[in-house]
Amino acid sequence: MTLTASRLSRALALAAALALTATGCAASGSAGGDDEPTTLKWAFSLPTSWDPVTSRTGNDINTISLAYASLTRLDETGDVEPALAESWEYSDDGTAVTFTLRDGLTFTDGTALDAAAVKDFFDRGKTQEDSFLRDQLATVDEVTADGDTTVTLHLVEPDYQIPYLVAGRTGAIASPTAAGEDPAKLALWPVGAGPFQIVDFVAESHATFEKNPDYWDADNIHIDRFELTVAPDAATLVAGVQSGSIDVATLPANQVEAAEAAGLPVSIEPSLSANDVSINLNKAPFDDPTVVEAFRYAFDRQEFVDVLTAGYGSVTHQPFPEGYLAFNPEIEDLWDYDPDRAQQLLADAGYGPGELSITITAGSFSEAAAEVVQAQLKKIGVESTIAVVPPGSSTWQSEVYIAKNPQLAVDGTIGRESPVQNLLATYGPEGIMNLSGPHASTEFLDALDLVRNTPLEDPEYQQVLWDAVRAGVEQSPTNYLYSTPWIIVSDPALQNLNILPSQIRWEGVTFE
Repeated sequence: MTLTASRLSRALALAAALALTATGCAASGSAGGDDEPTTLKWAFSLPTSWDPVTSRTGNDINTISLAYASLTRLDETGDVEPALAESWEYSDDGTAVTFTLRDGLTFTDGTALDAAAVKDFFDRGKTQEDSFLRDQLATVDEVTADGDTTVTLHLVEPDYQIPYLVAGRTGAIASPTAAGEDPAKLALWPVGAGPFQIVDFVAESHATFEKNPDYWDADNIHIDRFELTVAPDAATLVAGVQSGSIDVATLPANQVEAAEAAGLPVSIEPSLSANDVSINLNKAPFDDPTVVEAFRYAFDRQEFVDVLTAGYGSVTHQPFPEGYLAFNPEIEDLWDYDPDRAQQLLADAGYGPGELSITITAGSFSEAAAEVVQAQLKKIGVESTIAVVPPGSSTWQSEVYIAKNPQLAVDGTIGRESPVQNLLATYGPEGIMNLSGPHASTEFLDALDLVRNTPLEDPEYQQVLWDAVRAGVEQSPTNYLYSTPWIIVSDPALQNLNILPSQIRWEGVTFE
């Protein structure tokens, strides 16, 4: 679900009001001197909502985590480490996990971030009408505040994924005061306990933050003012960093050489990204299993890697990149590129060359990929047109993730902190990237339960996880094609970039 029309109108009105009334007091500029604030300008994207409960996409964690801190966080290897919670412990049977919070935590509105606040957040995530956390919290039966700093998640069954789950948006605790006063405003004006506090926001344009001195890890934040803007046209990114109008941005792979030739640092680091052609079983012609099977063999994945990632990416048939724990190598052998077989299957379904025509839905971010899809489908006799969804932080989500209107969409996942969480998002009955929702096989859901029930240190854990990934891939018509690393261009003065596979963070980053 999403905001109703009336709530959306109210939200936009609030955004305009906030933009007019909010002010920032730090000086503008970039790297500061001894007495000058350090200002960082990041061209990226704005979240679908500033409220973690109504935020819709995995990509949002990069911006949500400016204003919010989560109970845990992931390190550079993907392991869980303390954040708001300094420790956690499971019950003997795995049906409860107790988190112990750090002492003296507060939200930026002055509200205490205690066990009661954490309980309020999870209760809201489970019950609020437009919550996008309900499927993530499906195994949480009840949350109890057992003391000022002790909170327990009581589970309907053992779930050893919880510490990973709460390292992202699902554990990004928002102020209960702000949520209680006006949840629609919280979607536009975040109130958390993260490294920065918002001071200005204009929808579809920019957000400005100042350092939060009360952040639990504030000693590792060396940026005083943070300016987040929507990324400009990709062709202007290198020039923008050269001119100083941008300090750091995600760079298309085909511009790496230009950036390096301009003397700009380019960081290429592993990510959890995986890109796909999403197919909708609820729309003809994909209600025919033979057509779905034909499309299994239609895509030359290496061409996507070569054309769209300039060779920096890698082939994948699953929503995980090679090298990640959940990547199941057996899946890579299931469907090799075979256009002749694809054509024969289409003929078996009653479609000769040129007799089947579909619409490819693409965002402004995926037009190039859609063109490769279109060319490859042409080779198997499928005609197509490309429909581009207008840019905007919510347009794609509403058209594709909520309404699930397309026959076929070019999409991708940036990953999640928990592999089970990512499988739910891509293949689950309420998964935003499951274009065929609510389709999800019993075998897949049972396999996910087994992963949750298996302790991470169990020697069988990886095989259990691989089995769930295979069940998800086999029951879904969606074809994952290629993965891409993080490719970041930055001002030479920006040092110690904190690029994790799951997100970009700002602890330890300096700008001198």
